[in-house]
Amino acid sequence: MKLSVAIITYNHEQYIGQAIESILAQNVNCEYEIVIGEDCSTDGTRGVITAFHRRYPERIKLLLRDQNIGVIQNFTETIEACHGKYVALLEGDDYWFATDKLQKQIDFLDAHPECAICCGRARAQYEAGAQNLDVRLDVVPQLPAGRYTIEDILKGNFVMTCTAVLRRKYISQFPKWFFEMKLGDWPLCAMVARYGTIELLDEILAAYRIHCGGVWSSVSQGVRAEESLRMLRALDKEFGYQYTDTIRETIVSMYHSLAFDSRSKGRRMEAARHLVNYIRNGGWHRPGSARVIAGMITFEVIGSWYKVFSRTDASRQS
Repeated sequence: MKLSVAIITYNHEQYIGQAIESILAQNVNCEYEIVIGEDCSTDGTRGVITAFHRRYPERIKLLLRDQNIGVIQNFTETIEACHGKYVALLEGDDYWFATDKLQKQIDFLDAHPECAICCGRARAQYEAGAQNLDVRLDVVPQLPAGRYTIEDILKGNFVMTCTAVLRRKYISQFPKWFFEMKLGDWPLCAMVARYGTIELLDEILAAYRIHCGGVWSSVSQGVRAEESLRMLRALDKEFGYQYTDTIRETIVSMYHSLAFDSRSKGRRMEAARHLVNYIRNGGWHRPGSARVIAGMITFEVIGSWYKVFSRTDASRQS
């Protein structure tokens, strides 16, 4: 089989129908399957997907959990159940725009065997109540279209899950540490990128919903950062410390952002902790670090009056 579409879903009753319809609307010249991992939802999600399965029994494969196994376990088992040469990823609360999305990505991967991942841009779609969440996105990523490498994705995840198509042969057995993480897309794409390049298409291919029930977008910026840091350290070990310099720079940048965010909210102890980690991970080597550190220390000593002594602009130093 040429293509599998892997969907994970949990409590997406009001969204999952649009996600599936956006797949079925694709104009592709090959056979494909839709593998849906449903994680024992407490709403009507299961009823929606079983209705689709009755209509398309040969195309849709359901993995119905008897009990909730969690997003990472559901994610890995759904991917492992895919048999296509290529695997397209879509979460149950997102959906695709263009009906030729998959065909364009399949054609690109067919023509470029050196490419391991083909992705595009996504437009954030805020649902009711999402304005209170700690997420501010529009069209992502903002990087120029073109070819990227594993080192680029280790600097920050620019592969939007709802746009990604991966070569199935590069998805090996998931390491044990993977199941201890709270995010799976970034480490998966990084591990696949060991074997080839990443192509970012200059098109908006999907809608990325931001809502109060979102597993990732509903948590605070601080939690997202801490989980990302934990994942990066696990990846560093997984790669045999081959990309330590790149990963270390990413970690330093994240602690820098966390420190300034805590400072802006007047949280001295929290800012101090992030500053220590910034220095400990090599932040003092960065250009302009002396000013950054001096400004943060001044804040720790005299609170909000640090502005009299430090004109450091977080956005310029990041």
